[in-house]
Amino acid sequence: MTSSSSSSSSSSSVPRLVIAAPSSGSGKTTVATGLMAAFASRGLAVSPHKVGPDYIDPGYHALVTGRVGRNLDAYLCGAELIAPLFAHGARGCELAVVEGVMGLYDGAAGQGELASTAHVAKLLRAPVVLVVDASSQSRSVAALVHGFASWDPEVRVAGVILNKVGSERHESLLREALDESGVPVLGALRRVPQVGTPSRHLGLVPVAERRSEAVGAVAAMASQVREGCDLDGLLALARSAPALSGVAWDAAEVVGLSPPPPLPLPGTWGAPPPRPPVRPGRPRPQTPDVLKTVAVAGGRAFTFSYAEHAELLAAAGADVVIFDPLRDEQLPEGTGGLVIGGGFPEVFAPELSANEPLRKAVAELAASGAPIAAECAGLLYLSRELDGQPMCGVLDATARMSERLTLGYRDAVAVGDSVLAAAGTRMRGHEFHRTVVEPGAGAAPAWGVRAPQRRVEGFVQQGVHASYLHTHWASEPGVARRFVERCLTS
Repeated sequence: MTSSSSSSSSSSSVPRLVIAAPSSGSGKTTVATGLMAAFASRGLAVSPHKVGPDYIDPGYHALVTGRVGRNLDAYLCGAELIAPLFAHGARGCELAVVEGVMGLYDGAAGQGELASTAHVAKLLRAPVVLVVDASSQSRSVAALVHGFASWDPEVRVAGVILNKVGSERHESLLREALDESGVPVLGALRRVPQVGTPSRHLGLVPVAERRSEAVGAVAAMASQVREGCDLDGLLALARSAPALSGVAWDAAEVVGLSPPPPLPLPGTWGAPPPRPPVRPGRPRPQTPDVLKTVAVAGGRAFTFSYAEHAELLAAAGADVVIFDPLRDEQLPEGTGGLVIGGGFPEVFAPELSANEPLRKAVAELAASGAPIAAECAGLLYLSRELDGQPMCGVLDATARMSERLTLGYRDAVAVGDSVLAAAGTRMRGHEFHRTVVEPGAGAAPAWGVRAPQRRVEGFVQQGVHASYLHTHWASEPGVARRFVERCLTS
């Protein structure tokens, strides 16, 4: 699972487009996924990317391209990693399509352009195609596009795709107005019934839960895009992107680098300081003769995971094995560590609870002191119960659904040593859930979090690190190395 050496690639000249919009709900996912599918059907190797922490859209991207959908998040990973992570994902491809997040200039709250689609587009030196919901406007569309194209001269808004166009007459009016803007129209999609991508409390339903229906949905997206977009013009625009300097991110190289020492625990938790340059450290870990198996939860209930996590674990010397807590009654043979990412256990609570043999196996693994890292859904699964359904009982906590959505980026510091981080280690994360966990007495927290208010969060007990916080380990590869080392010594 390790990637090839980045030393063989000093730059990335992969053609690329960023698909953005004035606001959420304009049709970015339909257009981006449709473009990926349309170009893949032409025989192009398409690299799919998503700005921000979203786990669900990349599943649809992967379905149509046959490649892992990768996130580009300048808040979680730092701006300096965006181009290397892009080059890693796009290696060997003929085109990359990057779906934006929210509105073009919307980023981390109160942080200016940080983590916005515009920010990532600048870091990638990529042309931007603006998807505009034209359903309730005609000539005003030119003012809207002009405003977005002129707001930041460093952002190259190089084309427009009109979405939800009502008729040929409507399209003519829109095109006539945009002739004066200087931004070419590269597509016009008719107003049609919503493509079959159902949503629920946290957004679109993941591909893993509805694969057969999703195939039909993305085929419809591709058909819309093929019929309404100038694919040749879009490809020519993508090919106009200049080469990116630097080297591609490589798990096998970065996992052997020494992280900066942990900072002293502060009295209050603030934003992480600027990331220092990576320093050469100890040599890359040598793969042991007998790899330690790290089991990673997958299947329909646990679909939230960044691909780089498994790559880092493998590079650190783990044999990464995916298992499905809905179907598998035992952990993979030889499991010495367990990673349970995010997903929707609240949707599958009865089935997860019914798999009593696996719940018992997880509890026994935790009791042995083996390393377990759990994020969000994993935290719920390790609790005593979820909405009244028995879970693994590893943590003295109960979980339940709530009406309140918890959402946003977080700055965090490890408040004690754990299998993931030494006390004082600072990381950035993201929360996205509608559940509440009520801990029992005496639980040791995992993180101190600054926003939206100062608080402690999560659990550390024996080898368990469980938290609501989603983190991207590429920002701190020492997390994966530390976890695997604990697997080898536990």
